[in-house]
Amino acid sequence: MVMLAENRNDKPGDPGFEERLAAFEDRVARGDKVEPGDWMPADYRIELVRLIHVHSNSEICGALPEGGWIPHAPTFKRKLALCAKVQDEVGHAQLLYRAAETLGKPREEMLQELIDGKAKFSNVFHYPAKTWADVAVIAWLIDAAAIVNQTMMSEGSYGPYSRALKRICYEEAFHLTHGYDMCITLATGTPVQREMLQDALNRWWKPIMMFHGPADKESKHTEKLMRWRIKLKTNDQQRQQFLKKYLPKIFNLKLTLPDPNLRYDEAAKEWRYTEPDWAEFLSVVRGNGPMSAERVQSRRLAHEQGAWVRDALNAAATNQPVPMPPAVLAS
Repeated sequence: MVMLAENRNDKPGDPGFEERLAAFEDRVARGDKVEPGDWMPADYRIELVRLIHVHSNSEICGALPEGGWIPHAPTFKRKLALCAKVQDEVGHAQLLYRAAETLGKPREEMLQELIDGKAKFSNVFHYPAKTWADVAVIAWLIDAAAIVNQTMMSEGSYGPYSRALKRICYEEAFHLTHGYDMCITLATGTPVQREMLQDALNRWWKPIMMFHGPADKESKHTEKLMRWRIKLKTNDQQRQQFLKKYLPKIFNLKLTLPDPNLRYDEAAKEWRYTEPDWAEFLSVVRGNGPMSAERVQSRRLAHEQGAWVRDALNAAATNQPVPMPPAVLAS
């Protein structure tokens, strides 16, 4: 594992900080990548750890609402595709935890904070997936919103995060196609299937509109993230990009959206919509969503039941006797 070289004089007031900061910001403005051993201001590292940790948690928790539907997939083809997607999401989490580790925060610590309920994950994964149509909407529109964010972030200034995201975006593109295909199948299927899809879209639209984070005027982190090119677009810019690309596709399927204020402003070349309730958004990501406790408990149970695997890997790495899995010991 590549760990961050010790930063020296990385805080305001430290000797030479202002000169180092100016040189760092010149590099970033030119589009250079920052690597783990490079000097960086402490706040840059803190913002990155916060951001990548939340992203890692979101990938691993994002596998949970869809994973629960694997036994109930309507066809063997859909079951195989969903298994592959869930596996991909967990793999993405591991890539991102590794990227965060290059900044000095151990994966074990990040996972412990998640299962202790101290770490955040994306708002959309605090909600239930009630029907098969929910799986379709998640795979299409939530992954579409994620691709808008991740494609932008893959051009950001921190090398390990950027490279991980480029790989992740290739797989997310397949996920989106898989979800779009499911939505087309439901939208053009029986009246019951179409109604089920419309109901799922109605329920998910509010969380989707919150996905890219608070409005720019409400965001505490955007200015600093943009300044250091960790992000290249604001939350509202990402939301507009998503709406411009995917609303025509939604309407082409003759689906409706539960926002009476949704309209396209020709003069501004932007979509107008009902402003999401950002107080609700903050409450949800702080662990007060309808499925927050269940998601964390599922992750905690998986962590506890997988302890023997970690112990076995550690034992093998140190030439110690490898412990047997609990089921073998019980027999």
